[in-house]
Amino acid sequence: MSVHYQVTFSTADPHGLAAFYAEAVGYVVEDHSALIRMLLDQGATSEDDVETVDGRLRWRKYAAIRDPEGPFDEHSGAGRGGRMLFQDEPTPKAAKNRLHLDLHAGDRKDELIERLTELGARRLWEASVGPQGWVTLADPDGNEFCVS
Repeated sequence: MSVHYQVTFSTADPHGLAAFYAEAVGYVVEDHSALIRMLLDQGATSEDDVETVDGRLRWRKYAAIRDPEGPFDEHSGAGRGGRMLFQDEPTPKAAKNRLHLDLHAGDRKDELIERLTELGARRLWEASVGPQGWVTLADPDGNEFCVS
């Protein structure tokens, strides 16, 4: 039996990092506005938990992205396939990641690296093992990830 999972990032800027990774992997930012409206109407969440941006309700301290081609719950907006969650954590990153993402761009590697650096990533180093080469970058929050 398989287990569904998501990758979760702690960050001081959940919405900014969600936008960065949505661009990096070709995902879409989830729209939770219908769910939030229902929870507000039921009194299950408060106005302090949400904010309105561009006319849409969103969680103040959380954001998520999903595969635009994958299944999702139309009621909540949450992806049921590949998904990343970004949660508020004001404590800055202090050490090297113990887990990181590898983005496989193939012959679009240089184009993707250029686009991600324009969005705020920093190039850290290049490495290779045999014929396989990659570039390690840091996202705008300082988390390392690789592009090959």
